[in-house]
Amino acid sequence: MSGDSFADPGHGARLTVDLAAIAANWRALGACAPQAECGAVVKADAYGCGLAAVAPALWRAGCRTFFVAHLSEGIAARKILPEAAIYVLNGLVPGHAEAFRAHGLRPVLGDRGELLEWAAATDGAAPAALHVDTGMNRLGLRVEEALALAGDPLIARAGIDLVMSHLVSAERPDDPLNAGQAEAFARVRDAFPPLRASLANSSGTCLAARARHDLLRPGYALFGGNPEPGQRNPMRPVVRLEATILQLRAVEAGESCGYNGRWQAPAPRRLATLSLGYADGYPRSASNSGHALVGGVPCPIVGLISMDLIILDVTDASEARRGATATLIGDSLDIDTVGQAAGTIGYEILTGLGSRYVRSYVE
Repeated sequence: MSGDSFADPGHGARLTVDLAAIAANWRALGACAPQAECGAVVKADAYGCGLAAVAPALWRAGCRTFFVAHLSEGIAARKILPEAAIYVLNGLVPGHAEAFRAHGLRPVLGDRGELLEWAAATDGAAPAALHVDTGMNRLGLRVEEALALAGDPLIARAGIDLVMSHLVSAERPDDPLNAGQAEAFARVRDAFPPLRASLANSSGTCLAARARHDLLRPGYALFGGNPEPGQRNPMRPVVRLEATILQLRAVEAGESCGYNGRWQAPAPRRLATLSLGYADGYPRSASNSGHALVGGVPCPIVGLISMDLIILDVTDASEARRGATATLIGDSLDIDTVGQAAGTIGYEILTGLGSRYVRSYVE
């Protein structure tokens, strides 16, 4: 719809989320390890795409196991997914075991204190996961601590039905950290033979079979992120961000635009102002480095991105006019490209998507 305006009484920018693409990406990732179950990580409001729409689409596609980060996210997910297995990655918030039980949520337990608290509250009647740290040094029991629990009645009393760890560098397949983590995790899995095991995140599904185990945990790739940086992205694009051109103006050589005059026209140029800014989640760090597409033509972002507005140099875009549409995510501008231009990663672009857009979902 490049070059066409869209009706919007509230905001001049629109975010479109392709639910069919999310479902297709989930199926494609699951096909990497057909012997395993493919779950879905839907934390951070389904990576900014909207949990209320995304979670049912994944359920309809066949997903039955979901991961969130916080208790509050788990409660929200349970309202949408009454029958799903929902794991809370950040573990058991002290004193909140009853809230977890009330909503049928499964904490990912990462230290002995969490195990003892959950066991005391549930006595094996409610499931949970055991988180083992194999190299991240962030959350989880150390490998030696986990191995020491093999055969301990505490594991059964805590209802552990899954043992898991998190890869440090899965997007770099040649990184020796991957082999070290896979070996360490294999030791833990062998110590708990009845339990299912989960190691592979989005990029982990593309590693050798030793990383895949029984349950895949893709997140970013579900939403169009490339699980294999440097290679062709096998995922379908999911989000499209478009904004209306509010105004055009001509500037002469030497004139500046935006706060602090951080950009000066090298020659007579034509500028267009878009109806979105960093309050809408488009990163200020893309100032003078990112670009948008107008009629398919790349148009640089010039001047500092402000709270509600972005300025483009549209000199070369013949379709640029008041009311026309500029594409900020979509077509050749995938989320990884946008993230790189802003000096960050596509994850931050996705999870920062604002709430002011007109949102539409296609399936």
